[in-house]
Amino acid sequence: MPFELHPGVGAALAHDIASRRAQLDVYVRPSANNDHLLTTNSFFSGLAHGQPAIPDVTTQDFTTTAPDGHQLLLRWFTKTGAPAAPPSGGPAIFYSHGGGMIALSLKHYDQVLKRYVSRTGVPFLAIEYRLAPEVQAPIPVTDAYAGLRWLHAHASELNVDPTRIAIAGDSAGGGITASLAHYIKLQGGPRVSKQILIYPMLDDRNTTPDPLIAPFATWSTDDNITGWTALLGKDRVGTEDVSVIEAAGRMTPADARGLPPAYIDVGELDLFRDEDLEYARNLGKGGVSCELHLVPNVPHAYEGFAPESDVARFIMDKREQVFKSI
Repeated sequence: MPFELHPGVGAALAHDIASRRAQLDVYVRPSANNDHLLTTNSFFSGLAHGQPAIPDVTTQDFTTTAPDGHQLLLRWFTKTGAPAAPPSGGPAIFYSHGGGMIALSLKHYDQVLKRYVSRTGVPFLAIEYRLAPEVQAPIPVTDAYAGLRWLHAHASELNVDPTRIAIAGDSAGGGITASLAHYIKLQGGPRVSKQILIYPMLDDRNTTPDPLIAPFATWSTDDNITGWTALLGKDRVGTEDVSVIEAAGRMTPADARGLPPAYIDVGELDLFRDEDLEYARNLGKGGVSCELHLVPNVPHAYEGFAPESDVARFIMDKREQVFKSI
């Protein structure tokens, strides 16, 4: 039988898949001003504006310096009234947002991250990494590395245990997070306790539409080609001249050895399904423990389209459990 959308997600997307694709086609493109990209897309505008306020989470902004001198924004999310951490400090999550490598910013993720912090009590530090095509790989990863090093350097004043820091991200941010794990290994630290990859964008070679998934795509093959080409350049995308630091899907089992334990979730109707499953398989072949959830009958970013559906509540519970386990 052919694939079908989960009914709760399908109801949210009813009669609107074509318009969502059209919006992505218009707004998810390399631009000299990425700030406006995707803000009119229903998913992201809903995340930013369509959810109730979360008053028990506060934010504080910091900056750190990238290797080339660029100043990077870091935003620290903490829950008001959360139980005090032990004298050695508590856990923290270092987070990279999604957006196809070319779009979105921390302001689009304010509600998403506040919800995670409110429900788990675990503080998050999120980074405003630079976007393609204004920069190309591996700069988003080295930006993230600079942010992670800042968190380690300031762990004591933030009441964070440096042995309990995890790295996390969704979609493009999940891909950056996966590559960051490899970059940390290459650099010899700092320590990371877990990598949490939410439907990560991993492989620039994913350029052939799957006819069984294409009817449900909320991030299409054309979108994927656009994002990866902006990040890698048209002469390199899809070639052998791409490293695991630039596209984590290039990982072999040998590359996986020594990486931190992983968590991955991805929808069955997500363009990234096969590359994420292959990544989990190669982690296992490299001796890296991986908790994997393949969620039936849902496309990319489904929990944003239908946040009150049973399937969205299921996966949010799984993510919150892993955040609290750090």
